[in-house]
Amino acid sequence: MARRIAEYSASHAWLVAELDGTVVGYAYGSPHRTRAAYDSSCDVAVYVDPAHGRQGVGRALYAELLERLSETCHAAFAGIALPNAASIGLHEAMGFTPVGVYREVGWKMGGWRDVGWWQRLL
Repeated sequence: MARRIAEYSASHAWLVAELDGTVVGYAYGSPHRTRAAYDSSCDVAVYVDPAHGRQGVGRALYAELLERLSETCHAAFAGIALPNAASIGLHEAMGFTPVGVYREVGWKMGGWRDVGWWQRLL
């Protein structure tokens, strides 16, 4: 995780939300693909501690992250392990639209997961 934070905060952005000195969420941008043709696109991710869900933490993190990324990125992509209604709701509230689903592409919580992809032009 430390390597990811160092790498992505240098190339894109990494934000952390704290409450009373405790990390309650984070959001970051990363390269979408390694080829030069995709340099103006980025992937984004957000995590909010479930104890702090639906309190505006994810929205605040994404608002700041997307603003920062808009200086260097044209399009942002978010992969969401399915099902995840809360994450889909957050992304769509932030202006992301669905673009497709990779079937059984991720192994998580003991099983294969579909990953839906959402996009937002910055």
